[in-house]
Amino acid sequence: MSAMKKTTKSSLLVTSAALLSLPLTATATAPAFADGTPSPKATTKPSRSAKPSATPPANMSAVGGAQLGKAGTQANLGAGAPVLPKELSARSWIVADAESGDVLASHNAHWRLAPASTLKMLFADTVLPKFDRTEKHKVVPSDLAGIGINSSMVGIKENETYTVHDLWLGVFLRSGNDAVHVLSAMNGGVDQTVKDMNAHAEELQALDTHVVSPDGYDETGQVSSAYDLTLFARSGLQKKDFREYCSTVRAQFPGETKKNKKGKKTRKSFEIQNTNRLLTGAYDLDVYKGIAGVKNGNTSNAGSTFTGVAERDGKVLLVTVMNPEKEESNEVYKETARLLDWGFQASGKVEPVGELVPPKGADTGSQPGAGASGQAGGSGTGEKSVAASKKEAGSSGIGIALAITGGLLVLLAAGAFLVNRRWPLPDLMRRRPRP
Repeated sequence: MSAMKKTTKSSLLVTSAALLSLPLTATATAPAFADGTPSPKATTKPSRSAKPSATPPANMSAVGGAQLGKAGTQANLGAGAPVLPKELSARSWIVADAESGDVLASHNAHWRLAPASTLKMLFADTVLPKFDRTEKHKVVPSDLAGIGINSSMVGIKENETYTVHDLWLGVFLRSGNDAVHVLSAMNGGVDQTVKDMNAHAEELQALDTHVVSPDGYDETGQVSSAYDLTLFARSGLQKKDFREYCSTVRAQFPGETKKNKKGKKTRKSFEIQNTNRLLTGAYDLDVYKGIAGVKNGNTSNAGSTFTGVAERDGKVLLVTVMNPEKEESNEVYKETARLLDWGFQASGKVEPVGELVPPKGADTGSQPGAGASGQAGGSGTGEKSVAASKKEAGSSGIGIALAITGGLLVLLAAGAFLVNRRWPLPDLMRRRPRP
């Protein structure tokens, strides 16, 4: 089935591409703030990373299965299974069932490559539970120190106060490195946040990953893999706030405080839009039906990277694509869409080539309980549907999200996951009209 055809059982709200026809700015290397003001001249060190070899290593990690450690394309096609898409140029990719964890097919899944802003999924999964979304923070100059040259910015200003909710919108929608650095400052600083991220990656068994900068900016030794990025997305999607932010299409972001003609201080907001083109559409790309996030990235060293989650006919798939060599507009999204289409058609017709492993602390033998919170700052109370709290989402009713019903997934207050073998995502929202 074509990615552009309307699915009959899509249970995700996707905003019409016609509402989002305005072109969006670039992702991880956008040299301007989201409010339209130019970014400051570079005062920090430029990228030091060198372009990686175009040849994958002969021996890679076997986490998730021996076949995943092999170079090249891995697929066990059964009777009636569709052939893999031919127009794939990515150095690495993976197609996985988000619920069962089965890897349906892969290509150099454990190749350690520069991740760009897709690494922000690990940042969010690590830091998001630490602060309540209503907490406020006044930005000081040191919060914004060390941001890389030509970083993507949401437009945070010194001496202005933002809520944690504002900052996460800046991270997910605009991939704002300034928002990452402010949240890192709140978390004890960049060094502490990097330490926390590396520890969390180890807990998730994402052993291809080494974090140097929390925002994914090109740095020597900063690497991840398609396999690990998929683990980060799968872990993050267990959290209500993560699901909400990564699927929000557009939102209002606080601007700078100014004096009006009468000398009274006012602070207006400006609109920010998600840079995930499968979620928003673009001039040469339609919204992917059933898409629900997750995160994109682009740097000179990493090229384009993307992890997406989508649902069709009750099946939820995760696809990660890293560094397509084909130089066409939005190529990373086009290759992702082809792999999603293939995955939905191939489900049940292929033998898995491996699996997405659970975190070390996961209790895979227990049945999920009800009434625990996957939301940042959760206290163990039951989650309400995100559909019923669109105003809290900061998305002006346009954002989309997944919602928990019946407590299918539990994130314990101690940070350990309680899952069963299938590790199911929460029930997905039904399409609803824009208000």
